[in-house]
Amino acid sequence: MSMNEQMNHAEESILHTYNRFPVMFDHGEGCCLYDTEGKKYLDFAAGIAVNALGYHYPGYDDALKSQIDKLTHISNLYYNEPMSEAGEKLIKASGLSKAFFTNSGTEAIEGALKAARKYSYTKYGKEAGRFEIIAMNHSFHGRSMGALSVTGTEHYREPFEPLIGGVKFADFNDLESVKAQITDKTCAIITEVVQGEGGIYPAQKEFLEGLRTLCDEKDIILIFDEIQCGMGRTGYYFAWQSYGVQPDVMTCAKALGCGVPVGAFVLGEKAAAASLVPGDHGTTYGGNPFVCAAVSKVFDIFEQDNILAHVQELTPYLEEKLDALVDKYPIVAARRGKGFMQGLVIEGTTVGSIVTKALANGLLVISAGSDVLRLVPPLVITKEHIDEMIEKLEKSLA
Repeated sequence: MSMNEQMNHAEESILHTYNRFPVMFDHGEGCCLYDTEGKKYLDFAAGIAVNALGYHYPGYDDALKSQIDKLTHISNLYYNEPMSEAGEKLIKASGLSKAFFTNSGTEAIEGALKAARKYSYTKYGKEAGRFEIIAMNHSFHGRSMGALSVTGTEHYREPFEPLIGGVKFADFNDLESVKAQITDKTCAIITEVVQGEGGIYPAQKEFLEGLRTLCDEKDIILIFDEIQCGMGRTGYYFAWQSYGVQPDVMTCAKALGCGVPVGAFVLGEKAAAASLVPGDHGTTYGGNPFVCAAVSKVFDIFEQDNILAHVQELTPYLEEKLDALVDKYPIVAARRGKGFMQGLVIEGTTVGSIVTKALANGLLVISAGSDVLRLVPPLVITKEHIDEMIEKLEKSLA
């Protein structure tokens, strides 16, 4: 079948919930993908910030193949060694206390919300009614009912209401708007450290510090969503580490397994000691030996090959090249972001048209919000990849 026939065949059986771009990929190598007709594409989307190591990074495939030969699944009724190893490495990287592995980012959010509410229930009892959660406008936390309830974009929520109750919204990077929403019923505040789908907005240091102080004063659980901005994307394992502000609960996913479906929520000592206990939360597939072998290997590679230092070293070059586009092209109004999570604000044309032209020019980029071109490449790109990206993107902008 031709590529068009393959895509039409997929539409016959797959529910149409995505307006997919007209390409069917066959394989990847390094920082590039190849479609079923052999065309090569430079990948600056990385499966929406998932494929941090690109494709077939040395040692990664072997770790998964080795685990397949041993064991892929046994459920959480029993211990398995890869989960123990992955958990230890995640705790070490985050500096937090206890981890729970999930199958996705949205499931990690669900677990974090449950942990926060259970903490207040344990500490203050049902009668106190401490169940309210403050989330941020223009945030995105996932598409399950709980995660959707704290997603601060109305058009995502509206078709599925009523969602879970007790959720209020404040403005990102506006501490006073958060204070205005706090009551004696507040049990948690949740925010992305870098807003992703909302348009690539990094948090301000004073905002995160202010949230931490508020939560300490009122015994509120502070949740940081690191699903997209975590696992090295900003040059730190987790973006909050560059601010020096530690959450009580953190969620991560995407690049945690670099391609396998895995996420986690991680609790600090306070939250771990007084929240979820046996019977409160569970998952059949979460933390199985296969995905945890991937997580464990990802941490090994990050350490052995100095991935975080590489991102920090190359970020100024990437930003310099993107800033040059802002100066050169009137439709590129601004750049914002941190590390290898960058956005270009587009004016005068649609982001979708640029994404489509880039695809035709052999470059994968994606959008964020209504007017931002998002670049979230593999963390292992080189200066040569950045130069190639700029060349292809200039063709698309022109």
